[in-house]
Amino acid sequence: MTNVLIYSTSTCHYCHMAKEFFKENHIEYSEKDVGTDMDARREMIEKTGSLGVPVIQIGEETILGFDKKWLQEKLGIK
Repeated sequence: MTNVLIYSTSTCHYCHMAKEFFKENHIEYSEKDVGTDMDARREMIEKTGSLGVPVIQIGEETILGFDKKWLQEKLGIK
């Protein structure tokens, strides 16, 4: 199974949409709340150069934002 990680905050609408997408499609994921976890925030900034969320990592690929088509393609969802 592909490792899926989402960097998010509790108030981010697109973060909630991404997590709902994962749940609806039975995709297991790990989550790091960059609003409360400063180490995770630094890690996310190192990967993207941005404070924007969500940041979604699937395997070795990372995307900033919620892009349903990209997620479907990377996760093999029709």
